[in-house]
Amino acid sequence: MRILKNTLVLVLALSLFSCNNDEEYIDISDNVVNDDGNTGGGFTDDDILAQTLNLPTTSYNYANINLPGHFLDNQLQNEDNTPNNNPITNPGATLGRVLFYDKKLSANNTVSCASCHSQEDGFSDSNILSIGFEGGLTGRNSMGLSNAKFYQNGRFFWDERAATLEDQVLMPIQDAVEMGLTLDELVSKVAAEDYYSILFTRAFGDDNITTQRISFALAQFIRSMVSYESKFDEGMAQTNNPNQNFPNFTASENLGRSLFFSNRTRCNDCHDTNAMVGDAPRNNGLDAILTDLGVGGVTGNNNDRGEFKTGSLRNIELTAPYMHDGRFATLGEVIDHYDTGVQNSADLDNRLRVNGGQVRRLNLNAAERQGLIDFLLTLTDNNFISDEKYSDPFIENE
Repeated sequence: MRILKNTLVLVLALSLFSCNNDEEYIDISDNVVNDDGNTGGGFTDDDILAQTLNLPTTSYNYANINLPGHFLDNQLQNEDNTPNNNPITNPGATLGRVLFYDKKLSANNTVSCASCHSQEDGFSDSNILSIGFEGGLTGRNSMGLSNAKFYQNGRFFWDERAATLEDQVLMPIQDAVEMGLTLDELVSKVAAEDYYSILFTRAFGDDNITTQRISFALAQFIRSMVSYESKFDEGMAQTNNPNQNFPNFTASENLGRSLFFSNRTRCNDCHDTNAMVGDAPRNNGLDAILTDLGVGGVTGNNNDRGEFKTGSLRNIELTAPYMHDGRFATLGEVIDHYDTGVQNSADLDNRLRVNGGQVRRLNLNAAERQGLIDFLLTLTDNNFISDEKYSDPFIENE
């Protein structure tokens, strides 16, 4: 371990200094690290971690967040994709946080998971396409990660090619554009850092570093990213009914809320829980002639052509640009699409049709259009995007 080498050098240096200056010899041999990772009488595990990481002595609470009542209903709990073999733990999510922000997980130590999923952007990327470790561009826009645990089929990426979050988190690391490592290289780079020996032991009981444990820890951290303290949540706590006027909303926000949950727009058909997450992949009429098959390109099923994962609307104000290709720069453009811009095709989702098979047009007036935008802005959670437990723990980046 690197701390052992540094300690021995320090012992030698102090010995020479004391002999040359007739000073009393200072014995710090007790600071040598033992086989169990702790020191005999000097350096503790927390001392070793503190050389690199800004972590609290007592772990942040990731495993038992005190969620409001409207997050505890059966419908939303059924959306939880946490597997039985990887529940969130405080030490597991702490390890995941460090991995998430560690640029050593890329081939040239220049990008991390957080490079494409920034906390201030709702854990999304403000670029249309994300920039990889050598400057290359990804094929699609990076999705926000707010409330990723609430998506019933548990699949990830726009085209849902990852069957689980545990599968997903390893894919960008191996991608030739994004991070550029093999799994063997990943394990070697993680094993080379002193702090990971301690963090893996705390999370899993020993310091054995494997790709499965890396994926489990990253998935725990991401699933812990629950956003529940927005203005919308305050209104839900007061009424417990999204179809009632919220006392804390403006008239425009309440207009947008009523439209969002109405049969006229049917917005909540696809964003169907109190967490404002998606229900399934949908073809939302972006193009009549497809240039990206989305889920259909993965499954080969013609019924899936042009379908893309329906993302969470949490912190949607912060996650621009929008859609899988980042084509819309503003929420206004998104509203315009659903108002008048949906393109008809055989693959269009039926929820965007009316009787007779015609495309649904919302025919919004200016006040209604603004109301929907104002309502979406109530989903911004300022506590979430500034919460230290989700922030970069590396001292060198502070």
